[in-house]
Amino acid sequence: MTLFMDQETRETRDDSPSLLHRIGHLGSTVGRKAPKKRSTKLILQGGFAFLIFGFLVLTVVTQWSELQDKGVAFNLIWLLPAMAAMLLYYLLSASVWGLILKFMDSPVPPAEVQKIWAQPLLVRYIPGTVLFLLARVLMAEKAGVSRRVTSAGIVYEQAVSVAGALTVATYFIIAHPDLQDKTIRWLPLLIIPLMVGFLHPRIFGPVSARLLTALGRDALPKLLSFGGVLTIYICYVGLWSVMGVGVYLAARSVYFLDLSELPIVAASQAIGFLAAVISAVTPAGLGVRDAAFAWAVKVALPSSSFGIGAAIAIAVRAAQTVVELIYVGAVTAVTRRRGILVPARHPDPGPVD
Repeated sequence: MTLFMDQETRETRDDSPSLLHRIGHLGSTVGRKAPKKRSTKLILQGGFAFLIFGFLVLTVVTQWSELQDKGVAFNLIWLLPAMAAMLLYYLLSASVWGLILKFMDSPVPPAEVQKIWAQPLLVRYIPGTVLFLLARVLMAEKAGVSRRVTSAGIVYEQAVSVAGALTVATYFIIAHPDLQDKTIRWLPLLIIPLMVGFLHPRIFGPVSARLLTALGRDALPKLLSFGGVLTIYICYVGLWSVMGVGVYLAARSVYFLDLSELPIVAASQAIGFLAAVISAVTPAGLGVRDAAFAWAVKVALPSSSFGIGAAIAIAVRAAQTVVELIYVGAVTAVTRRRGILVPARHPDPGPVD
């Protein structure tokens, strides 16, 4: 009798889903069912709005006080084109993400792509990145893109974005005077081809399929060809160059910098982004990204003044925050006016999700 019960218990355990399966199921269902009570919906929406607005206000107030303490005076002649270049960066970044979805046979109309990419940006100011990623996944699902395709698209986007930023920063890292006696300065030459090569379908395909299977999900219906990966990589090198121009103009609004210093400033902002990616715990990379940028850009300053570098970093952060608000607000207003409605295609089939 005892032997029979032990055997039955083992069979029950064998039939029970694994931890990874349960995690996969949770990821495929979270956010689908809205609260039934209207009051609960309002509380949740208001709570998220309050958190996002609170972190944004805190960010801007902190930056302005530091700017005033350092006696920085803005020159709008340089600040306005800086913001225009940064705005172009955001518009093009969303378009490149839309190109990734198109390459994965899940195209979304351009205006809807801008909306899906833009609105979650504000969520980054809440500590952690889970809500930021989840918001985009949920919005893309409403447009008919399955969660696993959106998630894979984000993996492609983040990996190639990091590789593009590292490419822009490579020469600067190798030539930086503070790193001349460190072998680590040659590391980007190894990391870049490894990151891009990992996204080759013959490598990324089996790895992603194995991970999705462990999570109880089906394999991706479409992978980016390596030609598509290289196309996206080139796009991101261009995107980081555009942002570099915007950051240089913002820095020029605070302190005089010769045009010959533009490559250093452009590489410095890429280094700041990479530092924020490594930290991954601060909202929108606050603090970590700015300190890394200030450390890098001081090479272009007299006496390598970290103080002036910090003032420039604060000005760049302030300009970028304002541009993000303008971009998200403009995209939201335009899409609401057009009343964009995208018919849902087919998310992941039946029992899989």
